[in-house]
Amino acid sequence: MSQTENGVERNTSDLIRAAMSGWLGTALEFMDFQLYSLGAALVFHHIFFPEQSAAMALILAMGTYGAGYVARIVGAFIFGRMGDRIGRKQVLFITITMMGLCTTLIGVLPTYAQVGILAPILLVALRIVQGLGAGAEISGARTMLAEYAPKGKKGIIASLVALGTNCGTLSATAIWAIIFFAVDNETLLAWAWRIPFLASAVVMIFAIWLRLNLKESPVFENANDDEKPVGKTSFIDIAKGKSFWLAMGLRFGQAGNSGLIQTFLAGYMVQTLLFNKAIPTDAMLISSAIGFITIPFAGWLSDKWGRRPVYLVLNTASIFLAFPMISIIVDKSYNPGTIMLCIIIIHNVAVLGQAAIEAISMAEMFGSRDRFTQMAVANEIGGLLAVGLGPLIAGILCNWTDSWWPIAIMIVCYSVVGLFSAICMPEIRDRDLSDPRNATDV
Repeated sequence: MSQTENGVERNTSDLIRAAMSGWLGTALEFMDFQLYSLGAALVFHHIFFPEQSAAMALILAMGTYGAGYVARIVGAFIFGRMGDRIGRKQVLFITITMMGLCTTLIGVLPTYAQVGILAPILLVALRIVQGLGAGAEISGARTMLAEYAPKGKKGIIASLVALGTNCGTLSATAIWAIIFFAVDNETLLAWAWRIPFLASAVVMIFAIWLRLNLKESPVFENANDDEKPVGKTSFIDIAKGKSFWLAMGLRFGQAGNSGLIQTFLAGYMVQTLLFNKAIPTDAMLISSAIGFITIPFAGWLSDKWGRRPVYLVLNTASIFLAFPMISIIVDKSYNPGTIMLCIIIIHNVAVLGQAAIEAISMAEMFGSRDRFTQMAVANEIGGLLAVGLGPLIAGILCNWTDSWWPIAIMIVCYSVVGLFSAICMPEIRDRDLSDPRNATDV
């Protein structure tokens, strides 16, 4: 069965191919995200920063994690403008190739014991190049799929991008969990840590092949030349719009919670509180599996109720759950099952549920003229401020206070920003994506 978007013919197989492309690319991005975040939290402080204290090594490992986020902003602006000027398809091919190659190459890096300070320098260099490509990857996938999806189903279809984040997180966590179970600590530090990064090459090859056979976005293809920015969009132009700041606030809230719960919390539990590594990794594995229900359900709800009400409910719930959930998670007097259940609950509410509607909400927030650029820059600045710096700040504060309270406080703060942004945003469900105006300008 065929469908027409803005006068450009696309059939169901084109939509499926676009959905698969967005899903796979985002899966690869978040496979890298989780591979590196768990590696930084649980392994890299031994491999790349062995001469530091346990607390300082964790902070340095998180610092290299944040370095990629600085590069992402540059990549978002460069490739976002390219995507608005020459098309979504070509840029998505470039970003997936850059990102995938760097993820794989981490698996062949020399260690500190082999080459000294050159090892962490090479790690940071790969993170920077990787960040340039990743800066436009998820926003490009969101743009492409949102511009393909039919009205009334945009939320649930665009949630496939968020489902890609879940698949990537699940795959990476599963690989780490298997490795932790199968090898001893000596083998892990000697060579087994390389396996997850090398394995990502399989996903990269398939994603590249799929994008070579992808048709251009119907919204972009139907746009007149005078509706395209032709490289004239500057950051000052972007920052003038209310939609940009609201989108960045929504991203800041969700990404901040993600960085703390998926990244920092695992390292804090294992390195500081001396929990068994299997507890946070198994909890994230189960939570990601449950996310296969949470994510499309949240996307479906946003099609029925609207984007704004779902954001309001999820952010409010995150605020109320933060302290009781974290207080149980860090308390060894509770059994492992209870601790894992709390991780699963806060992860699905504060991270996965919001990620499900973030994909379509950010696309609908912006006009067709420079949607890719605005979405990518808002996404990456919000990500840098929240995820790039959040785990680093949490590490410093937890070490300084010798307490878990900073984690809960930061989750509340992130969720308050997301809640305020949701209160201020207009309802954007099923907005015409061919409209060159931003949602707040209508």
